[in-house]
Amino acid sequence: MTKDARDILIDCCVEFISLVSSEANDIMERESKKTISPEHVGDALKELGFPEYVQEVLATAGDQKEQLKSREKKTSKMDQSGLSQEELEAKQRELFQMATDKYNQGPSE
Repeated sequence: MTKDARDILIDCCVEFISLVSSEANDIMERESKKTISPEHVGDALKELGFPEYVQEVLATAGDQKEQLKSREKKTSKMDQSGLSQEELEAKQRELFQMATDKYNQGPSE
């Protein structure tokens, strides 16, 4: 694919997404909602003459929602430390004291 063809394809995709987004936003506002939902996107596709895409779009949105639900929560550094809450708090106090002491010493020469 040539660079020109790729650029034209990208421009078309951006324009299509903008068109669908704008229509979905109009539908959302007519329904007095604050957030565009997958159903708004489906309705926008229908109104723009692309009803054949609606089923796939809604299925993909459902799959995405399920993936988000089942995604493991990231563990924080606190959880990974293996220290108890009390040990973490003691370490924090120690670090604060070290920072305070360093600050009170003034600039190092």
